[in-house]
Amino acid sequence: MGLLSAIFGNGKPEENQQEKQTQKNFEILKYDGIRAHNMNQLAYAAKCLEQASALRDDAETLQYLADTYVKLQRTDDARTTLDKLTGLEPDNIQGYLFLANVCFTQEDYDGMDKACQKAIKLDESNAHAYYLAARAAHGLHNDLQAIVMATKAITQDESFLSAYLLRAEVLWSMKQAKETLEDLDYILNANPEEEDALLLKSTVKATLGETDEAYRCLDLVMETNPFNEKAYLLKGELLCEQKAYGKAIELYTEALELMPQNATFYQERGRVRLLEGDKNGSIEDLKKAIELNPESESQINGTFDNQDTLSGTPNPASIY
Repeated sequence: MGLLSAIFGNGKPEENQQEKQTQKNFEILKYDGIRAHNMNQLAYAAKCLEQASALRDDAETLQYLADTYVKLQRTDDARTTLDKLTGLEPDNIQGYLFLANVCFTQEDYDGMDKACQKAIKLDESNAHAYYLAARAAHGLHNDLQAIVMATKAITQDESFLSAYLLRAEVLWSMKQAKETLEDLDYILNANPEEEDALLLKSTVKATLGETDEAYRCLDLVMETNPFNEKAYLLKGELLCEQKAYGKAIELYTEALELMPQNATFYQERGRVRLLEGDKNGSIEDLKKAIELNPESESQINGTFDNQDTLSGTPNPASIY
C-alpha cells in the first residue's frame, strides 16, 4: 500500500496545496476589504469582503461586511450578514447589539427586541443591551416596559445619560412632567449644554406655562449650536403662541442668515407673515420654500387654505 501510494500518490498533497491557496486568497480579500473599509472605499470593501466570506466563515469578516453594508445603506444585506454572524457565534453579544441597531434603522422593533433579549441573556449586566431594549419597547408602544428597561440600563451604569434622556422622553409621552424634569435635570447637571435635554425641557416648561424658563433653554441651545434647527422652530412656535409675530419673523430672519438654504425656515416665516397680515411677504417666502423643497408645496397650500378659511380672504396659493 505504501509502495503504491509513493508511486501513484494519494491526492493529499494536491488537496493541501489547494487549501493553502484558498486560505491565501481569503486573507488577501479579507484584509484588502478591511483596509478599503477603513479608507471609506465602501463599494470595493463590500466586493472584497463578500468574496472573502464566500471562501471562509469568519466572524471578523462578517462584522466588517455588515458595517460596510450599513454605511452603504444596504440594511437588508447588513441584517442577513448579522444573522449569519450570530449563527456562527451565538455568544457574540456585540453581534446581537449591532443587529438590534440595524433593526432599529428598519423600524423592526420586534426584531430589535429579540436581538436585545438574546444579548441580555448572555450578559445581564450589559447596560447598552437594556438601553436598546428600551428603545425597542418604546417603538412597540410599550412605554411601561421602555421605562423598566431604561431604568435597568441606568442601574447598570449611572452615568448613562442617553438612558436618562430616553426615559425622560418616554415619561413625557405619558405626560409625567415631574419625573421627566427630574431626569432632564440629572442630565443637565452632568452636561449643562446637552441640546436634546434642553429642547425637551423647553417643551415641558412651555407646557407648564413657565415660558421664561422655556426661552432660557432654547437660547442656551442656540448659543451652544447656532445651527440647531429645532431650537429655532420651537422658539418660533412659542412666540407665535404668544402672538409675538414680529419677534418670530426676526428670529426666522436670523436663522436664514445662518442657513439660507433651509426651506423650513422660509415656510415658517411665510406662515407667520400671513398671520401678521403681510400676504405679499408671505407669498415670497413660501415661493422660496417651494423652490428649495418642491415636496413641501402641498403642505404650504394647506397652510394657505387653512388661513383663508379662518379669514375669509382669497387663496394666495392660486398665485403659484
